[in-house]
Amino acid sequence: MPTEIRHDWRREELLALLALPLPELLYRAAAVHREHFDPAEVQVSTLLSVKTGGCPEDCGYCPQAQRYATGVDAGKLMDTAQVLEKARQARDAGASRFCMGAAWRSPKDRDIPKVAAMIAGVKALGLETCATLGMLSADQAGALRDAGLDYYNHNLDTAPEFYGEVIHTRQYQDRLDTLDHVREAGLKTCCGGIVGMGETREQRAGLLQALANLPAHPDSVPINRLVQVAGTPLAGTAELDPFEFVRMVAVARIAMPRSMVRLSAGREQMSDELQALCFAAGANSIFHGEKLLTTGNPDVERDQALFARLGLRPMPLSRCEPGHGTVAATGATVHADITEPASACGCAA
Repeated sequence: MPTEIRHDWRREELLALLALPLPELLYRAAAVHREHFDPAEVQVSTLLSVKTGGCPEDCGYCPQAQRYATGVDAGKLMDTAQVLEKARQARDAGASRFCMGAAWRSPKDRDIPKVAAMIAGVKALGLETCATLGMLSADQAGALRDAGLDYYNHNLDTAPEFYGEVIHTRQYQDRLDTLDHVREAGLKTCCGGIVGMGETREQRAGLLQALANLPAHPDSVPINRLVQVAGTPLAGTAELDPFEFVRMVAVARIAMPRSMVRLSAGREQMSDELQALCFAAGANSIFHGEKLLTTGNPDVERDQALFARLGLRPMPLSRCEPGHGTVAATGATVHADITEPASACGCAA
């Protein structure tokens, strides 16, 4: 029986899934994964910080917040030529998507043409484009779409009831409003959260409930494992049990069957064995490269070696793009039956 696509998940249902014996949970998640994807394919993205540091927000996990002494200096927006060179390198290393992150609470209107030029240039290289720039107005979302943006990343971060323990400079509704603007502009959404910030299992279920009950499931769901950075309020938080992280991946796969479930921040600290369990649980997307904005990430060679050991391969662009039609920059055929930092400033995409 085909998996039902639902937007009415109850908290207790998700908690019950999270509490299943791990072999049973992996079995159920793997069955859903195979219904919608080739389990041997993993979508590969690269993330570049095009504007680092100086963010006025107070996200408790973020080394880019200007109020915390983390050693991250505020920088200016990169030149378009520099961004395109990084995008070429990412494409040549096997990435199919290139994400640009800027440490802004929200971009100023004068910043949009500069970012639009980056998006258009990356698109012309044959890559899918993604951006995480903070809160967007409806007009800004439309301008980015017109420049060729495919995806916009804006995470919910955590459950609504735990959000105020981590962030005080914006409200949960602010994040939902930006997601509304992005969807209304016709952009695809990349939206997930961070685990290991001191939340309970019930609150992790609350994050999954908030994501799965959005008007449309996010096309990409990044599951970030907290990277503790000295100087941030969450440094010293008790580390999340690795099996709890695997459970989060598996239930995300079950609750959002057609979404790309991405291993994001924290992957550098994961063993190959833990990553393999996550792939078995339904994860089918990673960030490639040596850095995620300001924190480390496994380098390309390590990822290639892990893929070879596990018998995995990068997902072709033709199967990364949800929806219908073709990818304009490449002419690649799109499969119509498949659908795919970080705070708004891109702190843990």
